[in-house]
Amino acid sequence: MSKRALKSYLTTLSKKDLEDQLMELYNKFPAVKTYYDFAFNPKEDKLVQEAKTKISNEYFPLRRKRPKARRSVAQKYIKHFIKLGMDAHLIGDVMCFNLEIAQTFSLEKNVADSFYKSMLNSFSEMTQFISQNGLLHTFKARIIKIYKHSQTNHWPFEEDFSKALDILD
Repeated sequence: MSKRALKSYLTTLSKKDLEDQLMELYNKFPAVKTYYDFAFNPKEDKLVQEAKTKISNEYFPLRRKRPKARRSVAQKYIKHFIKLGMDAHLIGDVMCFNLEIAQTFSLEKNVADSFYKSMLNSFSEMTQFISQNGLLHTFKARIIKIYKHSQTNHWPFEEDFSKALDILD
């Protein structure tokens, strides 16, 4: 159904019918429930703290012995926050945190090249997001610190990190 057809259908419904359909959507689809829960009671700080805890637990687990160090956990949260329309500043904070915690992890553990490639992807996405949303003034110090860490610790793909940083210029 196109937007136009949907709009014309909705104009034919009474207010009561619209309310009933919205309630049915709310009860039937978890994504609709999540959206309305966020729209009416954002609690953005709580969501960001929960995401940071889960990301941190990927690298420094509290309950299990071995870290999983999956980038996908952070990416799911970031994509979810973008879809919800969360404040770009908070999303940028989670993106930086993900890289910072991964860098701390890399100092303590031997990691494969795939880990560094994954962190390069995260760094590139972060610089693009921050640049597109005009947040450079807020995150410049953290970005430079992350970049310098990758250079001083001789991470693989050093040149690619430099190219990703060039986006900000």
